[in-house]
Amino acid sequence: MLEKMEEFNMEKVIEDFEAMTKDAERVQRQTLKKILEENASAEYLQNLGLDGRTDPESFKAIVPLVTHKDLDPYIQRIADGDSSPILTGKPITTISLSSGTSQGRPKFVPFTDELMETTMQIFQTSFAFRNREFPIVNGKALQFIYSSKQFKTKGGLAAGTATTNVYSRSQFKNTMKAMQSQCCSPDEVIFGPDFHQSLYCHLLCGLIFRDEVQSISSAFAHSIVLAFRTFELLWEELCANIQDGVLSSRITAPSIRSALSKLLKPDPELAELIYEKCSGLSNWYGLIPALFPNVKYIYGIMTGSMEPYQKKLRHYAAGLPLLSADYGASEGWIGANINPKVPTEFTSYAVLPNIGYFEFIPLRNNIGDQELCVEPKPVGLTEVKVGEEYEVVITNVAGLYRYRLGDVVKVVGFHNSTPEIKFMCRSNLLLSINIDKNTENDLQLAVEEAAKLLAAEKLEVVDFSSHVDLSADPGHYVIFWELNGEPSQEVLSECCNCLDKSFLDAGYLSSRKVNTIGPLELRILRKGTFQKILNHYLAQGAAVSQFKAPRCVGPHNNMVLQILCGNVVRSFFSTAYNN
Repeated sequence: MLEKMEEFNMEKVIEDFEAMTKDAERVQRQTLKKILEENASAEYLQNLGLDGRTDPESFKAIVPLVTHKDLDPYIQRIADGDSSPILTGKPITTISLSSGTSQGRPKFVPFTDELMETTMQIFQTSFAFRNREFPIVNGKALQFIYSSKQFKTKGGLAAGTATTNVYSRSQFKNTMKAMQSQCCSPDEVIFGPDFHQSLYCHLLCGLIFRDEVQSISSAFAHSIVLAFRTFELLWEELCANIQDGVLSSRITAPSIRSALSKLLKPDPELAELIYEKCSGLSNWYGLIPALFPNVKYIYGIMTGSMEPYQKKLRHYAAGLPLLSADYGASEGWIGANINPKVPTEFTSYAVLPNIGYFEFIPLRNNIGDQELCVEPKPVGLTEVKVGEEYEVVITNVAGLYRYRLGDVVKVVGFHNSTPEIKFMCRSNLLLSINIDKNTENDLQLAVEEAAKLLAAEKLEVVDFSSHVDLSADPGHYVIFWELNGEPSQEVLSECCNCLDKSFLDAGYLSSRKVNTIGPLELRILRKGTFQKILNHYLAQGAAVSQFKAPRCVGPHNNMVLQILCGNVVRSFFSTAYNN
């Protein structure tokens, strides 16, 4: 259906969304019924004894809550070539790889045509609301998107990152074209064999089409910041390429060189203009509007672990709006950003009730000794309460049933009868030694607070991670920082103390006071350390589009820990709790 779409009907998309969200509970029941009917022959459901029942009550009573570990044996059989109906009625022909940055290794996740359709539905829905506020007319998009290498599993299935599986489908290109968001780079750049060459050529294509570029986007804010940090280093070389019409010798991939030769012609006037624009900037402030005068907004996921990159992105963007993209995971989509004018730090996502069946496990503390060991029962999409936090459970069209996503969200309101949720953190990314429990969000807030001490010296945290060091007793938190300059010893000592005091979890505070958790350690890294971590994941077949710097590195993620520990140049221990 999407492949035949020739024009995008913004009002129709919004109208359909409004109708669907006015009766979210009925749509949820219909969605579950459809999923279970289509997959009734699946071995997984048959073994549980669902016997063709499709109502939510029977489904919840019979089908257990699961994690990826529970489904891994089934997915592995599919990847190894078993084409019988295992998790789905129809055979699964494609496998997605999660980013792998959370747990140290990518997970295999089923990907189907139906999942692709829900992806396009999310893209269209958020674009409709976005375009109503920030209209794009006959524009191109500078998209920093990258495909990773696809490979065949033991059973001959195509396997690649979730983003690669999306970008390689014709529906993606057709939908982007219909939404006037077509990438200004040719496919050879997106699917290039080397990320660094592709990034360089994305920048070059953006400059060639600078007057036509109306939006700048990537899957994650990190990729956009990385692109313009790279531009700072290579801008004169890019200008020389445009001046002479000759592509840099750093581009060695024949497919990319061939594609760029059709676009790159000598243009001294454009080269001089870009040179003047860059030379006139102060510390690269306002770089994006200077280079791309017709850009309406910058778009990508900017919430959760991407929040630390917002500050740098605002520096490059000057007054241009930053719009946070939609909420989903390799396992499937959940919600769309339908309020694009809301500042990124307050972004919430309206759950689309027809793209999966959703449940939410309440995370509020149970009261009473009897309940302490009993996990609360999940509630339905329309049963959640504003102000409460939940763990997301998803049942999707690709064979995941009551799958615990591991994401913590907060309900901030409702759009009609569907909830609007704010992503908080990953539930399994905890800094914990004994009774202390600090989430990714707690870590982020502590880093933000301590980083304020660097601002006076006009320095910033480029990126950060953490680790629980149990090599000595008592164990202690280690925070890794890569900085863009060299602060004084005194400032870094203050930062270290500030980090220690900024973890406000009651278990941490009491443990530090009695020294059952040792002084926090701040380790300063060599410049380029997080680039080495990115290169490590790229070498494993990850796509930069899905890269998220690991915020909490456990012992299972040994290679990343080695990279971090091998690049420490200075170390500080907190004295915040010294008597």
